Amino acid sequence: MDIHFFHSSRETGDSNDISHESTDVKDLIVEKIYEKAESITRKAVRYDRFREDLDKKIDLLLTSRVTGILFMLLLLGVIFWLTLIGANYPSQLLAKVLFGIQGFLESFLMSIGAPEWVNGFLVTGMYRTLAWVVSVMLPPMAIFFPLFTFLEDLGYLPRVAFNLDYFFKRAGAHGKQALTMSMGFGCNAAGVVSCRIINSPRERMIAILTNNFVPCNGRFPTLILLASLFIGGLAPNLGWLLASLTVSGLVVFGILITLLVSKLLSSTLLKGLPSSFILELPPYRPPHIGSIIIRSIYERTLFVLGRAVAVAAPAGGIIWLLAHIKFENQSLLAQAAAFLDPLGRLMGLDGYILMAFIAGLPANEIVLPILLMGYLAQGTMISPDDFTSLKELLVNHGWTTLTAINTMLFSLLHFPCATTLWTIRSETGGARWAVCAAALTTAVALLVCFITASLYRLVMWVIF
Repeated sequence: MDIHFFHSSRETGDSNDISHESTDVKDLIVEKIYEKAESITRKAVRYDRFREDLDKKIDLLLTSRVTGILFMLLLLGVIFWLTLIGANYPSQLLAKVLFGIQGFLESFLMSIGAPEWVNGFLVTGMYRTLAWVVSVMLPPMAIFFPLFTFLEDLGYLPRVAFNLDYFFKRAGAHGKQALTMSMGFGCNAAGVVSCRIINSPRERMIAILTNNFVPCNGRFPTLILLASLFIGGLAPNLGWLLASLTVSGLVVFGILITLLVSKLLSSTLLKGLPSSFILELPPYRPPHIGSIIIRSIYERTLFVLGRAVAVAAPAGGIIWLLAHIKFENQSLLAQAAAFLDPLGRLMGLDGYILMAFIAGLPANEIVLPILLMGYLAQGTMISPDDFTSLKELLVNHGWTTLTAINTMLFSLLHFPCATTLWTIRSETGGARWAVCAAALTTAVALLVCFITASLYRLVMWVIF
């Protein structure tokens, strides 16, 4: 058994009240403690010397200041590449099956004499939204979650925390925030709950407020689809590579925003210094395939998909109603989009995109279906089994590469979903910090999109 550790040598408190010991002295004390513990353990436990030496050699590569970060980024890119490649065809096949059922549902409603609005509300609104969410979400999650669980089972995730601890310490946050951030990739609500492992209330609050800057499973389908359509389409022969690099780059950008906002909070609203952090790296373990399948498919993929389905169906019906209830010869949906359009254009988006994100507050999974329903005059959706027609629809409504990039950025950074906001309220004991989290993330999303759009327009003005 090989015990590794990382020690963050700064302590929580007011910088004016606490005098700090030398970093070298602290590290030396901790190192001696662990050496003594390891010496005692060796006398009582039988060791596999080959495996211990192998773990050390692997960690020299995976926890190095240089190669550790590079390997982490490479691994991230490979995971998204596999997800993009593997999810494309199953998603299209699933879409054909689910959207093919629509005709049978419409025929059944007609046979029992159901009014046209019932057919529209139940089939066009609820069922088509449901079919879209399932066909677009299920294949990527069924690939991404097992890969993520494999790394978790292998013992790699603590190495990620080890590599990122230095950056979080420099940002005035706690090293364990790297672990809570990793939980956010599955679900931001789960990431918020996992912040309980941070003992310092100040640092725990920083982790809670910034957890939303890493994309959860509900936002990955949108990021993957838009990256495939617009970024991958720039170079057909290298499409999947460009798309996977784009999604990986967005994740890294989200981590950078997490660090920047953590630094801002630790310097203003939540002043203080990071607390001491000792991280024990467990030995590498051979993954258990059965455990990976159960945890990734049953406990994560199907659980998250079930939650999305429960939200998507009623949301689709409501959006269909808003698209068909008219006031002064204009639908309520169109009026809401028109009201938001000036702000959207300023950020390189449009009113329908902002309206879709607001209406998608219950769950991030339904943002793209709502957007497509808003674009189509009759409040219906096209099938996602035809990527060409989907891209044409977006382009016909004024989408450019800038629109796609800013939509992905806004999806990455915008306010948490309703479940996450409720979790923040529960974890912090009041609505004040939940409102703060929503306001903070939305302000960051608006600012980043505005800067991106302004730079793009400036470059276009200089060139042309």
